[in-house]
Amino acid sequence: MFWLLFFALGRGLFLLYHLASAKLLPAATLGGTFLYGLRLDASAAAYLSIPPFLFFIIASIAGPRFALGKVAGAYTALVASLLALLMTADLELYRAWGFRLDDTPLQYLNSPAEMAASAGSAPLLLLGMALLVLLSAGWGLYRLLLRPLPALPAWFGRRRAALAGLLYLALLFVPMRGGTQQVPLNQSDAYFSEQQFANHAALNAPWNLMSALLLRKEEQAPVAFMPDSAARRLVASVYPLAVGAPAPVNSTPSILAEPRPNVLFIILESFTAKLVGSMGGEQGVTPNLDSLARTGVAFTQVYASGDRSQKGLVSLLSGYPSQPTTSIIKFPRKIEQLPHLCRTLKGAGYRSSYYYGGELAFANMKSYLRTGGYEQFTERDDFSQAEQNSKWGAHDHVLFNRLLRDLRQQPQPFFATAFTLSSHEPFEIPTKPRFAGSDETALFRNSVHYTDYALGNFLREARKQPWYAHTLLVLVADHGHMLPGPWTTDEYTKFHIPLVLAGGALRPEVRGKVVATIGSQTDVAATLLRQLQLPANAFVWSRDLLAPAARPFAYYCYNDGFGAVGPNGWLAFDNVSRKVTVGDSMALSSLKRLGQAMEQVSMADFSRK
Repeated sequence: MFWLLFFALGRGLFLLYHLASAKLLPAATLGGTFLYGLRLDASAAAYLSIPPFLFFIIASIAGPRFALGKVAGAYTALVASLLALLMTADLELYRAWGFRLDDTPLQYLNSPAEMAASAGSAPLLLLGMALLVLLSAGWGLYRLLLRPLPALPAWFGRRRAALAGLLYLALLFVPMRGGTQQVPLNQSDAYFSEQQFANHAALNAPWNLMSALLLRKEEQAPVAFMPDSAARRLVASVYPLAVGAPAPVNSTPSILAEPRPNVLFIILESFTAKLVGSMGGEQGVTPNLDSLARTGVAFTQVYASGDRSQKGLVSLLSGYPSQPTTSIIKFPRKIEQLPHLCRTLKGAGYRSSYYYGGELAFANMKSYLRTGGYEQFTERDDFSQAEQNSKWGAHDHVLFNRLLRDLRQQPQPFFATAFTLSSHEPFEIPTKPRFAGSDETALFRNSVHYTDYALGNFLREARKQPWYAHTLLVLVADHGHMLPGPWTTDEYTKFHIPLVLAGGALRPEVRGKVVATIGSQTDVAATLLRQLQLPANAFVWSRDLLAPAARPFAYYCYNDGFGAVGPNGWLAFDNVSRKVTVGDSMALSSLKRLGQAMEQVSMADFSRK
């Protein structure tokens, strides 16, 4: 309780210090900063409570000679003073930098002159008063809440007391991970508002700092394969905007019958092209997606940027490449600097909504989506318990039924995004299997078929709705899959995914068009925006796959390596051994150099954000 109230005082001080921004928030949103920040506060409080509970166990065994009150008091005074100092520094750092306390100040430790210059304009007297307020309030809280422990009753032995302390210690695990839910706590749990200042205010500064320090080891330094000038020159041949080169002239013909249709963006979990007949895969597994490909525009050579859902989400919605050993979505400060399809479309008058049958807090996705500007969210908790019929939440037919119901009332033009989940491990489905077998490949094949079946039912009803005639469907996978295999983690077929544009907004003459240009998942954003006649220059790692001069190339990442696909073959490169591990390329040297340049320049960009 002491730490919870201490953090609440810190949040109140933060809001007072930034009163000009806090005044713009409605009263309910101001209250929400405390309510939604409570779980992060509780997590930080639980971690801080570990030593006192250990002291309690020791004191229970040692007896009166262990001065528990003095030891716990000294610990609390020391830690509270340190945290008060950090929380006070956070007040001014946020004003200067626009993000909550993280590991950034550590970058200045080896340059004290820069640190002093950065702090030169800080109102030291005001900050000193804020620190004094926190320390005084903390001391008052401690005096109010903490009482000496009574002596143990004669019938309650020291060993029993130690066991009780051990149980208390074990129970701290629940608030430390944020509860008993499937997904552990992360910053997404504090992101509750469309107003970014409210989300930032809900964060717990010490918790945010520790999270950043733990993630710091994942922030891989850029690999120098070649001089930076050479790397940038190679990247310019594919993504000129990423290195500051002039933007290519857009001469892409329109495939749309109207300039600003609704956009229904459907992300298909783990839909590998190996199971999609229209993409050269197995026939009969995805008949509905194949039917859309035959009557829409099918991109048959598109590759996922990474191998996880959170990486695919950023690549699709921000047009940003993946990282080999981490994901930018884990770094709230970095994702705030990314462009976002939702934000761009919102500026053009689109209303936005996001649908997912599972927990959006998974892998920090919710903070990324909040930052992107989505106005309405539907996730696991928005479905009844009866509808949560999957390990992950609501199965795909339930998701599509909710989407169909809501789109009837959705103001147009809308940008609705739906992310399926039933084809995720453990591949449970609520229908009778279509394909025989009980091995993992058969389970996966049946789960993909079920999602396609649910998609088909949704589309049959959607075509009867007035909005469908004015809607562009974008159907694409978040990533591929090793199954059906066996394939290694770096095999290019694992990253091959379907991309289909369909819906009533397409021109009749482009239906059935096949685009065989080799491209990346990151290219979806610019391709879509060019068709909507909206600026795409902020999406520097994205290009228009429908442009006549688009260079055939795709780059993807996996753990400690990258892959590159070109018109003359493909290869995979291991960053540890610095060798090509597998590939089939008639132009091995040039493809390797381009892949190395992509990793070098994109990771340098990631590190700068």
